[in-house]
Amino acid sequence: MIAIGLEKTSDAAAREALLDAAYGPVRFEKPSERLRAGRAPARGLSFIAVEDGRVVGTVRLWDVTAGSVCPALLLGPLAVDPQHRRRGIGSALMQHAVQAAARRGHRAVLLVGDAPYYGRFGFSAERTGRLWLPGLADRNRLLGRAVVLGALDGVRGAIRAPSKPRTPLAAAVAGLARPAEPKAA
Repeated sequence: MIAIGLEKTSDAAAREALLDAAYGPVRFEKPSERLRAGRAPARGLSFIAVEDGRVVGTVRLWDVTAGSVCPALLLGPLAVDPQHRRRGIGSALMQHAVQAAARRGHRAVLLVGDAPYYGRFGFSAERTGRLWLPGLADRNRLLGRAVVLGALDGVRGAIRAPSKPRTPLAAAVAGLARPAEPKAA
């Protein structure tokens, strides 16, 4: 029996081995991976599928900004162990991830993938026609789904990692740092 749950820190090695088996080293060259590099996924939105104590599937969601102001999530990578494919694990992970995003109040989910597969989950290139992901050659693979009706209407621009908001403490510390004054001769 397959169980889907939150990814734990102890699942990292199994997840990475699964992604290596599913995508190989080329996964690090993809524009979506470059966008995720050096960042943690959105809090509470990393899932694994487990069967008999073994990780057999994974999906993660990442905070991004679509255009200049639209907060969204970037889904991926989605992977299922090659020996466990065609059993509905990928579909179950997709549905779980999108439902979790909706429960947490996210408005839109974007991904790079094959429209025939992801279309059945409500993703379409029509919703991303005015968006672009730097480095993505085939714009037809940029798909989106509005979790909240109309969330992607009129959105245009690049998909980027969100800028980090300055916390009040960081702003206070930055205000204390002043350049050294030259010493009088």
